[in-house]
Amino acid sequence: MVRKYTGVAIALHWLVALGIVVNVGLAWVWPYLADDHVRPVIDLHKSVGITVLGLAIMRLLWRATHRPPALPTRYQRWEVTVSHVTHWLLYAIIFAMPLSGWIMDSAWKDAATHPMYLYGLIQWPRIAFGSIDPAARETLHAVFGAAHAWLAYVLYALVGLHVAGALKHEWIDGHRELRRIVPGAGRD
Repeated sequence: MVRKYTGVAIALHWLVALGIVVNVGLAWVWPYLADDHVRPVIDLHKSVGITVLGLAIMRLLWRATHRPPALPTRYQRWEVTVSHVTHWLLYAIIFAMPLSGWIMDSAWKDAATHPMYLYGLIQWPRIAFGSIDPAARETLHAVFGAAHAWLAYVLYALVGLHVAGALKHEWIDGHRELRRIVPGAGRD
């Protein structure tokens, strides 16, 4: 019998995944947009990133209070190790990406004159860097911008590994493991 995650864990998993896919798509699209469309897409990217951060916090709190189902005993030891390492690195990235973006945005030279609004509705606070020397702010902006970009590549690799592992167990090993995390999937 396949042991499933709780409904809340499943919902949070897929909401975070959807947020990540949307944000990657937005980041890939905005270089090709007309200038007057770039800022709204970047603002949406920021809003989705903050949403992913909030969902990640909820997900980590849920996981801390609701033990996930154990991995099947038929997994090889190396598969269990890779699974655990990949999951914890994904958690780290899910936090690091929006935090690095928020720091980068807060250090932006025009942050004071261009407030950030969560989905255009609620003004979102920036991290207070106003008293920092402008050159130091620009350096902070550049460093966290570069970190944000590099973390994206790590995210791509980890998501690829995560999906490849799930599909290996489902299609090659025939374990029907996707039922653990797919909404509405029944048990064996």
